[in-house]
Amino acid sequence: MDLSFSSEQDILRKSVTEFLTKECPYEKVKELEESEEGYSPKLWKKMAELGWLEMILPEDLGGFGDPFLNIVIILEEIGKASYPSPYFSTVIQCGLILVEAGSDAQKKELLKKIADGKLIMAYAQYEEEGSYLASGINMSAKLSGDEYVLNGTKMFVNDAIVADKLIVAAKADQGITLFLVDAKASGVACSKIPTIAMDASSEVVFDNVKVSKNDVIGEPGKGWEIIESVSTKLVVAKCAEMLGGCKKSIDMTADYAKQRVQYGKPIGGFQIIQHYMANMLLAYETCNNYLYKVVWMIDETVECAQQVSALKAQVNEAYKYISERGVQIHGGVGTSREFDIGLFYRRAKAFEFMMGDTDHHYEKIAEALF
Repeated sequence: MDLSFSSEQDILRKSVTEFLTKECPYEKVKELEESEEGYSPKLWKKMAELGWLEMILPEDLGGFGDPFLNIVIILEEIGKASYPSPYFSTVIQCGLILVEAGSDAQKKELLKKIADGKLIMAYAQYEEEGSYLASGINMSAKLSGDEYVLNGTKMFVNDAIVADKLIVAAKADQGITLFLVDAKASGVACSKIPTIAMDASSEVVFDNVKVSKNDVIGEPGKGWEIIESVSTKLVVAKCAEMLGGCKKSIDMTADYAKQRVQYGKPIGGFQIIQHYMANMLLAYETCNNYLYKVVWMIDETVECAQQVSALKAQVNEAYKYISERGVQIHGGVGTSREFDIGLFYRRAKAFEFMMGDTDHHYEKIAEALF
């Protein structure tokens, strides 16, 4: 198992870091959080020009055919920058679903637009009970002639407020089915949900929304199989973003502990602070090393479902622990908008529930073992 980076990957990481540091410093992040859109269309276009949006695509679909590791590198740096953008929802969630199960016409029409930064998409799976299971998808899709009629409510749909297209999981007569829906279609109502992360999470209500048979992704009734097939990469991608946040939280807190003076000396010289910092670093290094093992397994097409669940469960807890300790070391000011550590503290809790919380992944491991 070779976990070293190539020179091209080192250059990729450096270029992503430099771009985000220059174009989206933390003050800009806070401005975007408070905006209605929650992201910068100008920066999104620049990301497309840099080729970040087409890396996920195989060469036969006009992409670079990059290994999954390259996507992980980008997401780690996005996590370090707390950069708010539709990258995860559009490129990772919807892009991978289209690559996996989209028809030739859907791939030809949509993937090129995603790569060029001309299309934003959002993935709508979760409903009001917040279940991660197939049994939690109960939104109805009734066939009427050559169209399906969708009725129901989807919750926690990231970036739906700015999306052009939605991929919606609903229950048809054949079972769970994925539908491609115009976000501005008649009967679609989207409203932003106030969250601790101040992200672009939305409630989307579907009231007699008509969808053509041609806009079914994959086969009717095969939607859950598609979701399960792409979920490994989706979970690991979110873990990479979270671990980027962990690393920046540690670096930021270490710098603060060297500068903050109390009783005539930097607080970093106090033994309890050193213990906290050591435990934060240990939690991060353990998860980060395991991340790269799992990414290697994905790129080598090795079965790793249990490893992915173990990774997400541990990253959930590590990100909360590291960001909480970071805020504690900063003191009360750590929770204020004046200090940047709060960006990570808030995201840690919100990201815990994206792509499966800790209990969900422990249950998946237990089911696989017993």
